[in-house]
Amino acid sequence: MARLNWFERKFAFDFPVELHPEILERLRGTPGRRAERLDQVSDGLQTRRIAEGWSIREHAGHIADLDAGVFLSRVNAFLAGEAAMPAADLTNAATTSAGHNGRSMAEVLDAVSRARRLLVTELDGLDAEVYARTAVHPRLGVPMRLVDTMFFISEHDDHHLATITEMARELR
Repeated sequence: MARLNWFERKFAFDFPVELHPEILERLRGTPGRRAERLDQVSDGLQTRRIAEGWSIREHAGHIADLDAGVFLSRVNAFLAGEAAMPAADLTNAATTSAGHNGRSMAEVLDAVSRARRLLVTELDGLDAEVYARTAVHPRLGVPMRLVDTMFFISEHDDHHLATITEMARELR
């Protein structure tokens, strides 16, 4: 079955803001789930590209790139009460130029863990009203609560985990 392209995804943010603890746990667990998934892929396959896409290692590093370069700044926009979130570079130049394939998977996973730890630290323990604050998402053009943004990040994480799983299957 063909997968839906990330940029074609539609989101319904109709869940209660009180789900923020569960979504935060999902965010907190991404580095561990990523590490577990990559333990099953040999070093040689981790850097192989399929067609014009990224390698498995580049998909793994992409999470750290976005956490540090986009998602943390969006959380800070909510904390500052800004009306709109900062835009992401939709060309993903940070990931393309990061040289993830030239680093060990341990280094990439360490970067993912450090970047996610910073993001989760910013989110953990906020007053409940902060999770309900809204800002306009630049690409989607819709107002999103901070808790919606957390869900969006989680979905993006899972999109790349599913891609890694498919690539590992195909490369074997």
